[in-house]
Amino acid sequence: MCLDADVIVIGAGGGGAVIAKELGEKGLSVLLLEAGPWYGNNKWPEPNKNPGALSSSSAADLDKKILDDCFTDYEEDMNDLVSGKFRWGPADRNQKPWFRGIQQKGFIWQNSGVGGTTLQYLANSPRAYPSAVDQVWPISYREMIPYYEKVEATLPVKPAPMTAKEELFFYGAKKAGWSLLTTQNVTTPGYRPQPNAILQPDPEINNPAFDFNEPHLGCTLRGHCINGCKTGPSIETVAKRSTLVSYIPLALKTGNVEIRPNTFVSKILTENDPAGGVRASGVKIRNTWTAETADIRAKVIVSAAGVIETPRLWLNSKLPENPWVGKGLTNHWFDCITGVFDERVLNNLLGISEGLPYIGQTSGARFDYPGLGMLLAFGTSPGAYSTLLYGSSQSGYALFNPAAPSVFEGVLTGTALKEVMSEYSRTLSIAVIIGDEANHRNGISLDPVRLDVNGHVPILTYKPSKKDYPKREYLTRIAAEILKKAGAKQIIRTNMPPGVFIHMHSTMRIGYVTDTNCEAHQVKRLFIADNSVLFNSLGGPNPTLTTQALATRTAEKIENKYFSS
Repeated sequence: MCLDADVIVIGAGGGGAVIAKELGEKGLSVLLLEAGPWYGNNKWPEPNKNPGALSSSSAADLDKKILDDCFTDYEEDMNDLVSGKFRWGPADRNQKPWFRGIQQKGFIWQNSGVGGTTLQYLANSPRAYPSAVDQVWPISYREMIPYYEKVEATLPVKPAPMTAKEELFFYGAKKAGWSLLTTQNVTTPGYRPQPNAILQPDPEINNPAFDFNEPHLGCTLRGHCINGCKTGPSIETVAKRSTLVSYIPLALKTGNVEIRPNTFVSKILTENDPAGGVRASGVKIRNTWTAETADIRAKVIVSAAGVIETPRLWLNSKLPENPWVGKGLTNHWFDCITGVFDERVLNNLLGISEGLPYIGQTSGARFDYPGLGMLLAFGTSPGAYSTLLYGSSQSGYALFNPAAPSVFEGVLTGTALKEVMSEYSRTLSIAVIIGDEANHRNGISLDPVRLDVNGHVPILTYKPSKKDYPKREYLTRIAAEILKKAGAKQIIRTNMPPGVFIHMHSTMRIGYVTDTNCEAHQVKRLFIADNSVLFNSLGGPNPTLTTQALATRTAEKIENKYFSS
């Protein structure tokens, strides 16, 4: 049988890019397949308009000017879920996005493209809570630490710099009686700087002559991370360390990794294994521009297609039945609390009168509560800010829900929305994120009737568990108290419905669908390297770092088991 690579990796996002780099460094030939476009490569000078080349395998192809032209500050251009560059859909924006069904109100925030959803993430990179792993996962937290450390050094991950919103959050948290945490391995409640995969600011940033239009090495604290960071003189030095600018260049530099964008994998191919059962032997691919299909082969297949697409691919491929494939979905059920501040209060505390949401990294401060979840102080550009905070609620309209003269809950509209957004520059918002539990009823299934060009479409079903409600309410009260102690004159609670899917995990759980090496129990030579293999929701922390650490570990296991000779 003619092989196209030693290893085929499906998906060039948070996990796929990592495992491709790690395997490439071990001398293995890797073919990394990505369904979406590649921004910042001279083989695709207009990635949303023309098919470009088939693949790239050289870091010399990376082109910062093309990235700068692609990443704009226009929120709709970048973030629109239907037509934006950061959407789940083909590179050609004249085509529809790829369909996902949701059984309740809400939306799925995921991207296609080299870099995956790390193109749009906040770069928050905390470790899992030890209590969520030890004696819960089939591997220990201690075993994960060296892999955490390797990823943290590679990206790198550093404590976020303090700007006004972080100082205000810390002031409120301290006044509320909480302690400053000084460890990455969090076991007690408290607040701390956010560990972010963002390069530290240029030391000259406070110089009055600092020119923000020049290509600086380091974050410029401009607060538009969510729209796609392009700060830096080259692709490899872009400040926000999405895998597009961190692991992808490192993978290419190994000389062993070839990357094909615009390539959707619709089926995992198998063959009988001499020792019994079946093993993965290749994949069926479709070019999203030309619709051409092909079968390609490798010794090992790694699926890093994401929490939805990895189980969908298993099911559409008709791989052996496993009751946990696609099941056990965990989702960090969000809520948002916003405090509006007077200029006088901000001047007295911080020496400024405005600028809270849009100065600094999107989220530079956090509050951890193992056993419950976390709080993130955050701010972003006005469109995303207003949508997240004031556009969706299970409490109806805030006009009809005033808990007190200075407290609102629900959707803001009309005059109330205009008034709050007029004070946008003096607001501090806190995301409430709980650690939910894996539940077999939640997950991904196939629609038995509806198909798209990639097969039966996925249907997402999710309902919080009973234990999730008191966790969320308790963390929400802590967030409101922090804002009150900081001096907020008005507090607005979103009471977001459980249908915002940003942090998803656990649909291909380690120990249930895979063994402790992340190799599928029922399909030999098929490994999982995305959020879907996480055993649970980590207790609440952002999942990317843990997925990347686990992918680093999985690369070792693949080499040792199948390529040690």
